[in-house]
Amino acid sequence: MSPRRALLLAAAALLAGCATVPGTPPPERVHVGRFAATTTLDGRSENTTGRFTLAVAGDTLTLDLATPLGSTLARVESSPAGAVLRASAGTGMQEARGRDASALAEDLLGFPLPVTGIADWIVGRPAPGRPAQLHGDPRQPQAIEQDGWRIDVLERFASGAPRRLAFARPARAGSATALPAPAITLRLVLDDAPGA
Repeated sequence: MSPRRALLLAAAALLAGCATVPGTPPPERVHVGRFAATTTLDGRSENTTGRFTLAVAGDTLTLDLATPLGSTLARVESSPAGAVLRASAGTGMQEARGRDASALAEDLLGFPLPVTGIADWIVGRPAPGRPAQLHGDPRQPQAIEQDGWRIDVLERFASGAPRRLAFARPARAGSATALPAPAITLRLVLDDAPGA
């Protein structure tokens, strides 16, 4: 798999803890904006930019990634029963399935991505039920450390909702059972506050 394709899949997996399947209720929140993702391993970096739409409906999400001009890059659909990733591949779309978004990332990329907190992190709060360290005001933290990620809120809307966020995870050395994992930085800029 090419490093650029791996970066795209990493961005998709990071943004996609779960996704809406047919017959699910309408989304409670929709986040639309731009993303820039960088992976770095052994001194080599790969960058991908584009637009995203993330719709949250209960414990499910729908994620669409597109080029800056609007061409589809990937769609992630997932539920507690499993995850599906459809990504642009040559002249068509390639599909991959996994038991959840984290397992799908592990299968496709060779390393896990802690994606289960994105629905909470994008609104500036830690995912419930797991240890987290908050920096700044606990009601509106400036940074969250959880599941091996650091999420920084760089700017907020007047409502207090995050407008610009940076997600970062350091590189991981390889072992007998795991490949080395690149350092990942993902920057999100939201167009509007949810509900605006």
